[in-house]
Amino acid sequence: MVMKAKIQGKAKKPSKKMKIQSKGKKTPEKLVAKVPQEYVFWCHDGGIFTDIYDLMEGLKAMSDETFTYHSNLEKHDFSNWIRDIMGDGELADALAKAADRTEAVTCIITRIS
Repeated sequence: MVMKAKIQGKAKKPSKKMKIQSKGKKTPEKLVAKVPQEYVFWCHDGGIFTDIYDLMEGLKAMSDETFTYHSNLEKHDFSNWIRDIMGDGELADALAKAADRTEAVTCIITRIS
């Protein structure tokens, strides 16, 4: 859908900097799609996550130390990846609040179901 802004009576296409977003929830297809190779998540323990399912399985298998390395008071790597690469602020906010990897997995399951 192309939206146009009226300026002094003339229709003008939005600039590339202007983003038009719908207020609805993100489509599950975007959230579950594989990311391009340059945006994969490289985990501290060597795991590589290319989609939400990889992340979920990785969280289940990783050590608590690895989770804490990526998610602590100073870093929110999982949350940032979901927000910046997958474009899901709702899940990103939930992951940022997750106290441990089990809670993070629950956040993902809740969001994708």
